[in-house]
Amino acid sequence: MNNFIKQLSCRVTTRATSIVTLKKTSRYLSEATAELSPIVSTSLQLSLMLTLMLMTLPSFAEQVDDINVSETKTAMQSYSLGQSANVTNKASTEKMMQAIKQRILLNDSDQAQNKALASTRNEVINQKKQQDRKQSSASLFKNMAKIKNVNTTGRSFSDGSFVIYEGYSQLIEDFDADGYYQTFSVTFDADLITYNPYDEAVVYAELYLSENGGPWQHYYTTDSFVIYGESSDDTFEVYSTLAQGFTPNHYDVLIDLYEVGYPNIVASYSSDDSNSLYALPLESSDYDVEYIEYYEETHIYGGSAGVVSLLVLLTLMLRRLLGKFNRNFGINMANSQNN
Repeated sequence: MNNFIKQLSCRVTTRATSIVTLKKTSRYLSEATAELSPIVSTSLQLSLMLTLMLMTLPSFAEQVDDINVSETKTAMQSYSLGQSANVTNKASTEKMMQAIKQRILLNDSDQAQNKALASTRNEVINQKKQQDRKQSSASLFKNMAKIKNVNTTGRSFSDGSFVIYEGYSQLIEDFDADGYYQTFSVTFDADLITYNPYDEAVVYAELYLSENGGPWQHYYTTDSFVIYGESSDDTFEVYSTLAQGFTPNHYDVLIDLYEVGYPNIVASYSSDDSNSLYALPLESSDYDVEYIEYYEETHIYGGSAGVVSLLVLLTLMLRRLLGKFNRNFGINMANSQNN
């Protein structure tokens, strides 16, 4: 915001300088046209002033717009909800979409809930490792006495027993019909590969977008959910509406799976594994404005009589102005001849 004020004040100063230049130019023009007819002289001055104003003000407006764009470009906003896909049907999907729209009205974004981090994938990974080291140091001595009583059925499977079997996307809402969607979904099936088909684990996922092959940017953290062995009934899906800061472009999707309580990625799935997560045409809703056609009916009452009356009135006004101009011009010419 401070940067915006500084740039704006600089633009205002530039505009003030332009106004001073405009006044000086007007004064010079007044001196140069002193010998001409007052009407002609005034007309020339006004024309020059209007021309300079039209040249100065649009550029100033464009500069302010550029400042606004640069300020809002980094302010990304999205709204997402996740659910287990085994209960998904048309009614539940519509209910989820309504919930997202309600959150948009309340401005309850993923960023406000700390579900979307303004971080790259590498930054998220490093942050998790740092937090884990701090927690491990703080709880080291507390856990020493409990090691003998650890229940093996609650052990971690984060040693490589996880896999994301499949993942795919769906494009949902494109209001301006330009081929770029503001709402989409990502669905994935995470499995736990063990000898016991009844093993289960509590996991969550970090989701990322890469704009046109750029760095992976975090856009959503799911709630924790349970996966059961290699069952396909624990498929998870995330619906997202991009609200601000996502320019119309092609985005790849990446999913990192974590076991709750552990800092390391246990499985990943991305556009390298499925074309359905590759080059999604997306944009935020500030670029996806619905086009509405307005039809305006014009009724002219009185038929051609109203049009004729208007033309007559305009003709009389023009004749009066021309007569006044000719009269003043004749007086000025006579005065100049007498002198």
